Amino acid sequence: MRAIWSGSIGFGLVNIPVKLFSATQGSELDLDMLDKKDHANIKFHRVNANTGKEVEWENIVKGYKVEDDYVILDDKDFEKASPEKTKIIEIAEFINEKDIDSIYYETPYYLQPEKSGAKPYALLREALKKTGKAGLGTYVLRNRESLVLIKPQGDLLILNKIRFQEEIRDTVDLNIPDIAVKPAEMNMAIQLIEQLTTDFDISRYKDTYNENLLKLIMAKAKGKKPASPKMKIVHSKSKDLMAQLKESLAAPKRKAS
Repeated sequence: MRAIWSGSIGFGLVNIPVKLFSATQGSELDLDMLDKKDHANIKFHRVNANTGKEVEWENIVKGYKVEDDYVILDDKDFEKASPEKTKIIEIAEFINEKDIDSIYYETPYYLQPEKSGAKPYALLREALKKTGKAGLGTYVLRNRESLVLIKPQGDLLILNKIRFQEEIRDTVDLNIPDIAVKPAEMNMAIQLIEQLTTDFDISRYKDTYNENLLKLIMAKAKGKKPASPKMKIVHSKSKDLMAQLKESLAAPKRKAS
């Protein structure tokens, strides 16, 4: 793996030199965009809006429009805006992870200590384990400030980017009807939840869509015409909620996919 950032974790007056690695990778198939007529690859170009000519990467700069003109920014300008946040993940406070709603979670990363940071890294990891806390802080990556949560996982410290409050859309425009739930329906729903409750094991779930899509691609490559599969979604014939719940309880338990 290649580090995407290097800097330090600020833990009080303790400085922990670390490297940041992406913890996830896409599982989707790498599909190319083609021209329908001759299957030629579609290419995208960076074009000057005035001349129509392609612009090389080294000639592209970033700017912010003020009135009718652009203020041009370079890498040094971005660093000057907050030099400490481009190099240090400063833990501002420690919190209970369960207090953070899942809507705020964005992207996970692995934190690896540099040689000089091995001992304070281990200290922070074990202290977080013992207290059951997570560190909340900010840093700047790729000219964007991120709010982050640092927590232990086994021998590692994991960094999770989380969204700022202003990034979450207001729900005022959603139309959620206010409907009373009958006690009998609630009891039946709880029974169904308890019947389907298991210990969490992510390994039981696989990305089967891309696996099936690849099989279809290979079949077409051999000149075969894949058969259209039949939908296996089963619905209750009854429109009565209690009847649907009773049928659900009586139905065999579905396997993870």
